[in-house]
Amino acid sequence: MDGGRIQIYTGNGKGKTSAALGLLLRFLGSGGKVCLIQFDKGSPESGEFYSERNILRALPGLTLHATGCQRFDAVKKTFRFENNEQDLAQARQGLALARQAIQGGFGLVVLDEILSLVMTKLVERAEVLSLLEDFQSWNRPCELVLTGHVVWPELVEKADLITEMRKRKHYFDKGEQARKGIEY
Repeated sequence: MDGGRIQIYTGNGKGKTSAALGLLLRFLGSGGKVCLIQFDKGSPESGEFYSERNILRALPGLTLHATGCQRFDAVKKTFRFENNEQDLAQARQGLALARQAIQGGFGLVVLDEILSLVMTKLVERAEVLSLLEDFQSWNRPCELVLTGHVVWPELVEKADLITEMRKRKHYFDKGEQARKGIEY
């Protein structure tokens, strides 16, 4: 097989983004160039919501694109689940950024939560599969990582590695709220 591999971190357990960020750090540490695109993880204009971005933006060799509208209400500690036109436009923008990044000379491209876009109906399965077909036709120019909650048979067939995070127990089930620095 020529070129990079397709890695997927999936499942209902905690740790998909964390695993992808661990690989990203390892790749940067080896002198590589990385593009991280986070889908549906927008932040308020007044400040960064996702704590990891405070340090990621300072890492040499890393290009970070955060797409999506703000969904978390920090005061109520609740998420907005319904989609609107801006959410759809942000998803399309993220897909365009992904295509550019794959061809942009990066050694590693991480598409964080791209698979969850399918689950939340912001993109269709066919759009993700089309991106992977393009990746293949471009001779797999980088290592490609996808994260999110769902996979489907055609995606499994295209992947070279799939790691599934499975929830066995979670404090959210007891009604505990998301914590800064741990969940966001």
